[in-house]
Amino acid sequence: MRHNSKVRMNRLFGGGRCLDVAIDHGVCNEPSFLDGLEDIQAVVNSLVAAGPDAIQMNFGQADLLQDLPGKDKPALVMRLDMGNPYNRIRHRDMWAVLQNEAEPLIGALQMDAACVVVNLFMLPDEPDLFRQCVANISRVRADCDKYGMPLMIEPLVMQPVTERGGYMVDGNAEKIVTLTRLAREMGADIVKADPTDNPEDFHRVVEAARCPVLVRGGGKEDLRAVFDKSAALMRQGAMGMVYGRNIYQHANPGAVVRGLRAIIHDDASGEQAFALYQQG
Repeated sequence: MRHNSKVRMNRLFGGGRCLDVAIDHGVCNEPSFLDGLEDIQAVVNSLVAAGPDAIQMNFGQADLLQDLPGKDKPALVMRLDMGNPYNRIRHRDMWAVLQNEAEPLIGALQMDAACVVVNLFMLPDEPDLFRQCVANISRVRADCDKYGMPLMIEPLVMQPVTERGGYMVDGNAEKIVTLTRLAREMGADIVKADPTDNPEDFHRVVEAARCPVLVRGGGKEDLRAVFDKSAALMRQGAMGMVYGRNIYQHANPGAVVRGLRAIIHDDASGEQAFALYQQG
């Protein structure tokens, strides 16, 4: 962290670590992302009961969390941008814009967010999209410094759209390390990074970030594999996870949260976390 004014960080990191459950997928304009999020109020209620450290949302839904009474609820992480790279086709015009161009931080301040998050897309042959993301981050960072708001930057290295139908994560450690370093150079307080293909390489991402690194989940996978990978990434120096579909698209999201919390806060193994999950 660049200075001590960002006291909101304390609300995110219980014991220095964080499980942030992302349910901000509604701005991606991708139908498959909405499976499991149809009743957003019910999702928020079940997640609050499960007790992650944070829930990641957009301004238009954040009231569902922040209107709940009491102080013992997850911190709000608010997404500030939106774009069109998540569809299965490559659009003629690829874009990423701030949801509020005039005052990007106003909604996060109004809704008492503990942190804001902005994408840094690195897609093949899309330099203008990358430039837009850099401009978004530059615009937001000045306000983050002004108001003491922690800035989470999400560096995303994608494969060509032709590879697997839709832009998929490129787990190349060299590319992830390089883009993470760029995020740090731009002033990230937290980096939300993709896992490297080989989890044993992830310490290089942590070293490049020089700030807390949370691992991004991506598409839904076999849960036991998710737990094993998560534990391996924590051993490499990650400070937690930002998982969405791997939580909210499961039949029992609360049980998944319980397993992940054990990995993040209690250094549980993937096997131990899966046993906790199976308890229902």
